[in-house]
Amino acid sequence: MVNVTSTENGDMLTYYDVDGTPTPLIYNLGNMAWIIVASALVFIMIPGLGFFYAGLLRKKSALSMIWMSMAIMSVVTFEWFFWGFSLAFSTTSSNKFIGNLDNFGLMGVDINPSTGGTTLPQLLFCIYQMMFAAITPVIACGAFADRARLGPILIFTFCWSTIVYNPIAYWTWNVGKGWANVMGGLDFAGGTPVHISSGTAALAISIFLGKRKGYGTEQLAYRPHNVAYVVLGTVFLWFGWFGFNGGSALGANLRAVQAMMVTQVATAVGGLTWMFWDWRLERKWSTVGFCSGAISGLVAITPASGYVGTPAAVAFGVVGGTACNFATGLKNILGYDDALDIFAAHGVGGIVGNILTAFFADSRVASFDGSAPIPGGWINHNWIQLGYQLADSASGFGWSFVVTLILLFAIDRIPGCHFRSTEEEEILGIDLAQIGEEVMVIPLLHDFVNPEQGAEIHHATGSTDAKFSPAHSEKDLEAQAPSASSA
Repeated sequence: MVNVTSTENGDMLTYYDVDGTPTPLIYNLGNMAWIIVASALVFIMIPGLGFFYAGLLRKKSALSMIWMSMAIMSVVTFEWFFWGFSLAFSTTSSNKFIGNLDNFGLMGVDINPSTGGTTLPQLLFCIYQMMFAAITPVIACGAFADRARLGPILIFTFCWSTIVYNPIAYWTWNVGKGWANVMGGLDFAGGTPVHISSGTAALAISIFLGKRKGYGTEQLAYRPHNVAYVVLGTVFLWFGWFGFNGGSALGANLRAVQAMMVTQVATAVGGLTWMFWDWRLERKWSTVGFCSGAISGLVAITPASGYVGTPAAVAFGVVGGTACNFATGLKNILGYDDALDIFAAHGVGGIVGNILTAFFADSRVASFDGSAPIPGGWINHNWIQLGYQLADSASGFGWSFVVTLILLFAIDRIPGCHFRSTEEEEILGIDLAQIGEEVMVIPLLHDFVNPEQGAEIHHATGSTDAKFSPAHSEKDLEAQAPSASSA
């Protein structure tokens, strides 16, 4: 039985066992309310990412990105309940790499103080961190776009969350236990566990799957099919990121406000920076360029958001937007097909953010929530911090890349679990081939011209034999139905 009462001012009063002695603990309801809201804000980022990816792709594969965002979130939710939270945040593990199964099935996850600190109960901390765990593979799995079967992706998600995300989250955020945390690495909201791990996994996926059909030809020289989706996704991500970074303060305090301020500044500057770089080449003020830069700014400021002052956020936006913009050219240099530039935005952006944190981390800002002071970064003459940040980044990069490749090879060899779709499915589109639905049905003129003359009407049949499937071109339709087109 959980013993919970209230204090005179309405805060939650409970008792938990410390060496056999009931010890009183007060949870501030304001802190709890903020983290509840922050959890919902991070949740809204998940479909936001789906819309962002969908808008960037061709219409025939757009729905699969939105579907994937929700399906992957559901898989990770179960994995987190099953053993994910225990592997990442158990408090009784004796090693520095991964947790144990003492909290298997969320056993004992209730009113006790959280792994992140005594300001929150463990149950609330669990659901907040669940949202982080859920969005990370959604970021990575965008690399499957246009050319992968959806069923094996769900198997991959469960395995990847278990043996890639959970260990990295443990060594980064499990206070006093994870090796990077003990070493002194600074990662406020997920530079390594979320962005470097997912961006690097996307690189591994792109290399493993190979290039899409028509890569390097005019066939794939397409514009994003729906820029409005890109903007909508960016708005959801930007909005939700206030909970992503601000909530990582684990309380309603000045540090949370500071994290939200630097998030806003870095995002705005990142968007403008990328847009200016694109204008230099094309003399156009690209909407997609601005949105891509905004995401780069968000990624770069993530590990530093609770450690840096507002002026430093400008540097994160400029350097993050510039580095990620130029990193999109890596796929041409190295010869891999990262359809959505996930490695450039999240892998490179996360590394840049971690490194800049070493320069700009300020012990004064870190104490805005009243916590114990940190040595800070180069601003505080703590020169060794750069080494800590590089070690953390390299470890996350290496672990994610190697284990992701191993998982891909292993799952791909299970009968019926091969990742790559057939050539016919790629031509038709993943939406119709794998889901049987489309993100948007736009009937063609041929569907309405003299149907009494025998013109067949087919919508989203999921078959390459459909005479009027939207996956076919106008010329194909005219060739197949001359009577309808000449009437």
